[in-house]
Amino acid sequence: MTSETTDARLAVSRVTPRAFYRVVAIAEAVTWTLLIAGMILKYVVQAGNLGVLIGGSLHGLVFVTYAATAVLVGVNQRWPVKLIVGAVITAIIPYATIPFDRWLEKNGKLEGGWRTEATDDPRDHTWISRLLRWFLNHPIILVAVFALAVVAIVTVLLILGPPGGWGR
Repeated sequence: MTSETTDARLAVSRVTPRAFYRVVAIAEAVTWTLLIAGMILKYVVQAGNLGVLIGGSLHGLVFVTYAATAVLVGVNQRWPVKLIVGAVITAIIPYATIPFDRWLEKNGKLEGGWRTEATDDPRDHTWISRLLRWFLNHPIILVAVFALAVVAIVTVLLILGPPGGWGR
């Protein structure tokens, strides 16, 4: 194992699933504020489209990042699919990621670290758990694939156009 690999693994171990999820959940709520402020500037103050363009772009990027984070953390924490979907849905409702994060915390859904090793738990022997462990043990590749997936999804969404304009 090289020192770079060891450094990368140490960095991942310092960022717990709880901390990672919380930071992105808060960022998602902050970008809601930026989008709403941009909409107020555009529609109430009639200050043009720039606020919506900036706030909406940032919100879209963080929304997709939050959804990917919910999937990554949810799989790591062994959440049922219904809970992962629920986490993603909270990003659609302004500021809902914060109380949902609090609920997860209160109910112990963010406890523990990254699952880099298999246990006797049968859920650790599924293909998704093996894939998760492989990525967690190769954190540079994980970060790169995570970032590329977010960029690819955002790019497709930009090509489709803004929400509300799809299908026109």
